[in-house]
Amino acid sequence: MTAKLWDVSRLRFEETAPPALTAAQRTAMDHRWAAALAANPALFDGPVAALAGFERDGAGGLAVSWTRLTYRYRVLRGLPDAPAVAALFVAVLQPCDDGRLLVGRMSPTTSAPGRWQPPGGTLEPPPTGAALDLDVFRLHAARELAEETGSDTAADALVPGPVVLDAQGSLGFLFIAPPRPARELRQHHAELARAEIASGVDPEFDRVELIGSVSELRLLPGPLASYLESVAGRFLGA
Repeated sequence: MTAKLWDVSRLRFEETAPPALTAAQRTAMDHRWAAALAANPALFDGPVAALAGFERDGAGGLAVSWTRLTYRYRVLRGLPDAPAVAALFVAVLQPCDDGRLLVGRMSPTTSAPGRWQPPGGTLEPPPTGAALDLDVFRLHAARELAEETGSDTAADALVPGPVVLDAQGSLGFLFIAPPRPARELRQHHAELARAEIASGVDPEFDRVELIGSVSELRLLPGPLASYLESVAGRFLGA
């Protein structure tokens, strides 16, 4: 499936119950998760807000149903007769002052080693009983930007952009950060990476680049997030 970008003017979120699993499905999920953890001990079975379904009304409205799961549910993908599990995620488009766009390469200890993508990640759910809304996405996006690039942009400075449906059926909410000087963006990431390596932690991005066109993006060594070309094409106009 090709990634799709939508401009959304109205959003509605509804929490639903987690999908029911048979005993066999749960056992298979746990075995698959144990294998994934053995291959990458850095994986963390933390809480996630998962996509349960969505509906567009053709007039800029988007209704999203979501549920509370943990990261291990991702391994259900490809399991026969298992419920479809897709993610809700955020991504930040961080331009520099000459119009180029920052992308980062995921480090070997992440869930997507070597993949190039904007700063962002899977959405964590709000506290039990609290509503999911655009402010939750915005706060999470600001936190991901800081954790992956070292740029401390305030959440209220992030401007909502389009919504993306990626090739895996996950739904992403894009935000546009204020432009920063290219030198500053590189320096912030370098300082963050040095500090994390010194503390024994691998940075989430082991490399960042500033790209000015889709053709430049395609020259990067390694796979791209499935939606990245579509997003870069709209943002860069090339």
